[in-house]
Amino acid sequence: MTVPSLLFALLIALLLGSLYHFTRGGGFWRFMLYLGLSILGFAIGHIVGIWQGWVLFPLGSLNVGMSSLGSLIILVIGDWLSRIEPKEESTV
Repeated sequence: MTVPSLLFALLIALLLGSLYHFTRGGGFWRFMLYLGLSILGFAIGHIVGIWQGWVLFPLGSLNVGMSSLGSLIILVIGDWLSRIEPKEESTV
């Protein structure tokens, strides 16, 4: 992967994380969480797409469709896991 395609992938991943934060809301640290999860999911989606041979929306050497899908899946799962609160009382 070339440097321009890597920077473009980073730009798309950060845009997806920002849009997800805009729809879900939260503070600064939640925004940082969404950006990190989006970058991680984008990379995982791209790697899985290359590994399985799935091409959804190719743009040069970047599989934008699978990468975006991976980013959104990781964002939803990470958001769901980050909102789970532990129980205050012990049942022992």
